[in-house]
Amino acid sequence: MSIIVDNLTLENCEAVLFGNEKIEIAEAALKRVKDNYEFLDKFSKDKLIYGISTGFGPMAQYRIDEGLRAQLQYNFVKSHATGTGNVLSELYAKAVMLARLCTLLRGYSGIHPEVPQLIAEFINRGITPQIFEHGSVGASGDLVQLDHLTLNLIGEGEVFYQGEKMPARLIFERTGLKPIKMHIREALALANGTSCMTGIGIVNLIYAKRLLRHTVLASVLINEITSAFDDHFSEGLNAVKLHRGQREIAAMMREIATGSRRFHKREQFFYDKKITDKYLKIKVQEYYSLRCVPQVLGPVYDTIDYCEKILMEEINSVSDNPVIDSEHQNVYHGGNFHGDYVSIEMDKLKIAITKLTMLMERQCNYLCHDRINNLLPPFVNLGTLGFNYGVQALHFTATSTTAESQTLCNPMSVHSIPCNNDNQDVVSMGTNSALIARTVVENAYQVTAVHFMTLMQAVDYLKIANDLSPKTRKVYKEIREFFPAFVEDSPLYPDLRNVVNYLKGNKIGA
Repeated sequence: MSIIVDNLTLENCEAVLFGNEKIEIAEAALKRVKDNYEFLDKFSKDKLIYGISTGFGPMAQYRIDEGLRAQLQYNFVKSHATGTGNVLSELYAKAVMLARLCTLLRGYSGIHPEVPQLIAEFINRGITPQIFEHGSVGASGDLVQLDHLTLNLIGEGEVFYQGEKMPARLIFERTGLKPIKMHIREALALANGTSCMTGIGIVNLIYAKRLLRHTVLASVLINEITSAFDDHFSEGLNAVKLHRGQREIAAMMREIATGSRRFHKREQFFYDKKITDKYLKIKVQEYYSLRCVPQVLGPVYDTIDYCEKILMEEINSVSDNPVIDSEHQNVYHGGNFHGDYVSIEMDKLKIAITKLTMLMERQCNYLCHDRINNLLPPFVNLGTLGFNYGVQALHFTATSTTAESQTLCNPMSVHSIPCNNDNQDVVSMGTNSALIARTVVENAYQVTAVHFMTLMQAVDYLKIANDLSPKTRKVYKEIREFFPAFVEDSPLYPDLRNVVNYLKGNKIGA
């Protein structure tokens, strides 16, 4: 089954990027592109239009002769291939192509239909452009990164195919595909927009949504381990707070906890009998990291939810300049390439995910700290205290990784630096923001994996697996299949990597 590319949903994006679904271009979308191209071809005759009959950026004051217009487009591509730093992985580069394809198919870019058709072929055949992380200031969009994609589409630069890096020209020789030609404004239409930051942002968003479910389950499991009271995620308590996210998180907790035999009922301990003891051995209220999960993860839920709204609006928008409007027979000049919508959302997302990470680290600390939990040995050590070390060093990793994310929370979107002879005097830094958010999301998976490893050890120490809810017990069994309980000390980094991969694979709740 193929995904028809026209108006994309996040589910469509996930199917293409993570499920390797093939794509098809909707006939109506391709017709829009064709009609738009034909309009621009006629409209641009004897008219001065930015990037067609003028130079680019501050060079727009220089008129270009008609006979040089096609070469102008090639000059743009070759001059802007200036990326540096790490190369985007196949997943992220594919997301960039998908985002660019979607915006071009709106039919406002004046491109020849061969352009989206070739991008679709790249996606379906697993041809990955070499796109460098560094180069974009996020307005005029992601010029440098998208230019490296454009470079590949004209048969130059390097690509990745079947695990091998090769010159782009070899791909066209091997596959029989044809590079695109520059007709009117293909170079600027391809490079002028927010598709790099949007593509990266969509992958971040998908991983963040998966991660949130994992952390809710982990929060239920730690409450099961400690035999906590269940009223802190009850409907009655959370209904009187009007935030949707808090209510949704509490509802998720109730769903996951269904069938558990580990929770205490407050009425049985404190309401149905008279209490005369001066000192209560049982804790009346749990620590905040156990009790305030809906209040902590609720804002994370809402942030992710709004981020999805913005990114889906962005990927289905026209992020180009100028905008070629064949319906109204006009060409509009403006700034739809500006990436502040994405940049600010990525800043918000990384703050929310860092808060989530802090919650996981604090819950892990609670399990490790025997004088706090009064339930487990230090560092959930199943061996000999003093001789073996349990998850002590794993918690070091969780703490240091959380600290890095806290530092990375400094917002990128406010770091505008004028450039391009001050033509670009206020920029979004959106791709930088998305890349930093990517690091924060990856860090969160690592910390959450450490927490799950600790949770597994705690369940085994207490021998309570059979009393867990069906959903938490299922996860316990799945993780224990590849990460068995350990008593003796051994290197844990391979297990940590395996748990991260398990979590990122979205097996929880499947």
